[in-house]
Amino acid sequence: MGRPGLNRRQLITGLGGAAVAGSFGFAALGSGADALASSAATRVRYWNLFSGGDGYNMIAMLDAFRKEHPDIDVKDSTLQWGSPFYTKLAMAAAGNRAPDLGVMHLGRVTGFSPGRLLDPWDVGLLAKYGVKEADFNPALWKRAVIDGKLYALPLDIHVQLCFYRKDVLGRAGLLGDDGRIVPVTSPDEWFDVLRKAKKATKKGLQTIGMWASDQNFQWWFFVAFYTQLGGTWFDAANSDVTFDTDKATQVLEFMRRHITDGYSDPGFAGGAGAEQFVNGSPFCWEGNWSVPVFSGAKVEYGATPLPPVFGKPATHAESHAFVLPHQSGRGGDTNEGAHRLAAYVVRHAQQWAAGGHIPAYTPTLSTAAYQQLSPQNEYASAMDHQATEPKVWFAGSTGILAQRVGPIVVSSTLGSAKPEAAARGMKGMLTELLASKNPMDGRTAAQAGAAA
Repeated sequence: MGRPGLNRRQLITGLGGAAVAGSFGFAALGSGADALASSAATRVRYWNLFSGGDGYNMIAMLDAFRKEHPDIDVKDSTLQWGSPFYTKLAMAAAGNRAPDLGVMHLGRVTGFSPGRLLDPWDVGLLAKYGVKEADFNPALWKRAVIDGKLYALPLDIHVQLCFYRKDVLGRAGLLGDDGRIVPVTSPDEWFDVLRKAKKATKKGLQTIGMWASDQNFQWWFFVAFYTQLGGTWFDAANSDVTFDTDKATQVLEFMRRHITDGYSDPGFAGGAGAEQFVNGSPFCWEGNWSVPVFSGAKVEYGATPLPPVFGKPATHAESHAFVLPHQSGRGGDTNEGAHRLAAYVVRHAQQWAAGGHIPAYTPTLSTAAYQQLSPQNEYASAMDHQATEPKVWFAGSTGILAQRVGPIVVSSTLGSAKPEAAARGMKGMLTELLASKNPMDGRTAAQAGAAA
């Protein structure tokens, strides 16, 4: 079947009016930038969104691949993270100018019109190069399958964590014999831990940094605790909202209490929580990408998934995943090279784990090298307790769902709205979004059917 047309204006409007070509912060990294001058038989163009430490780790893995496979040139390009990346990738796929390989957040794949802007993976080719379904967490693999086809190859999961200072908790008597934080299984136990930790904290420091005014972090934390309560979002057909406002209110009250009880200071905006953690604050809720920062600061710390205060372990998780942007003539040696490159990086993700991410390729988790990584070995269990956004077109990292519902969570956490009212507002927004159409294909989540 043919693919419906998608013109430039529709695409830019649908992706939120992001800046167009020329303002995407496009920059080439790694020796692959000179690939066009190479005489190698096969060339693979690869776009990613990794900067900072992740960028250096990715380059190291790519250079290792180049050394082992001199017959394949990799032209890797790093684009600006966020909407600019997704806009440029969509425009390239719609205009048949897509790279051979790309990276996306797994939660965004459903909304990227799989089969139209993304091509499916050849699982036979992946198996040929050592990657198969049995090597992945079943829930993670299932998220990558749409309409019976694999549209994303997970590289990792990145999770929200509870970082804790071992020196402070040691003074407060909150470390077990194993040197890790004592178990917490209820809100009351958690706030008792915070009360004791506060007494052992230096003056001028908050007890916990939790990004109280940030819509993305507050949304991610909500997703985690709502999942712990067994909360759901929509029915199986994505036609009705099943969001439980009573459970949502419980979560919102729990998050708000960190401020009303004096453990988190809303005056410390953004990343100040991480800065305070380095200076001696006992707790910080942050993404696993903060591991290199805290380790580099020589902080004596540990990290666990967000506390299972509602009984069921669950912490918010997203995933970086390799994708095949649509090409009308996809196939041949270049396509095989893209499969070979992606499989290689996934299978050699020990370097990637150094950045704090949990490798998606489960054999890596059982290696002695990975098990010696600290604190990664403390939170690797999060792979089996992922709290993810619903599998609908408007979800995914920093996507429309977070943009619309995140501010409502913030309003409750900061106290401008009561938790009960905020929960009702969240359900109303979910109802509105469920009825809205994906600008990529003009279908609602329910109309997408099996594709979602």
